[in-house]
Amino acid sequence: MHQPLALPAGPFAAFLFDCDGTIVDSMPLHYVAWKRALGEWQCEFPEQTFYAWGGYPVVKIISLLNEQQGLSMPVEEVAHRKEQLYYEMLPQLQGVPEVLEQIHAQHGKIPFAVVSGSTRESVVASLEALGLLDKFEVLVCAGEYTHGKPHPEPFLLAADRLGVEPTACLVFEDTEMGIQAATAAGMKSVKVLQPWERPR
Repeated sequence: MHQPLALPAGPFAAFLFDCDGTIVDSMPLHYVAWKRALGEWQCEFPEQTFYAWGGYPVVKIISLLNEQQGLSMPVEEVAHRKEQLYYEMLPQLQGVPEVLEQIHAQHGKIPFAVVSGSTRESVVASLEALGLLDKFEVLVCAGEYTHGKPHPEPFLLAADRLGVEPTACLVFEDTEMGIQAATAAGMKSVKVLQPWERPR
């Protein structure tokens, strides 16, 4: 059984959701895709590092791994391969129940946005796999902002596109980086548990 999320006192004019690990329980699938794609280049990617870097764009992760391990993996090529491997696993994708509950309860009452460090293609594919894509007015994805989380820019951009004051937005996030970004944007936030933090 899942615990319902405890939301801060509202009312809120909009909900902003991270995608991976927040709406969709996709982090374990993303990790498998990373391990396979990077394994082809003899690159190590410990699971702890993967979760610590949750929220970073794909190309940034590959660049950081290149630096750390003295590798010269072709960034775009490896990014593309990783996304392909992830798409192959989409039929296994599940939603995060306590977040889906909020989406279904509030849909149609206030506007929603997705604010993600993943590519637009990846976010659309994940939301489509769960039949949720039509519930979001706005998607803000990697490549559409200059500074990623923990910088507030992605969340401020989403509020602006929705035409809502940042302080009237509530953010749902599973990473510390995302919570920091929300706080920096002047928004209240709810922390969604990571897979290993959830009661079994």
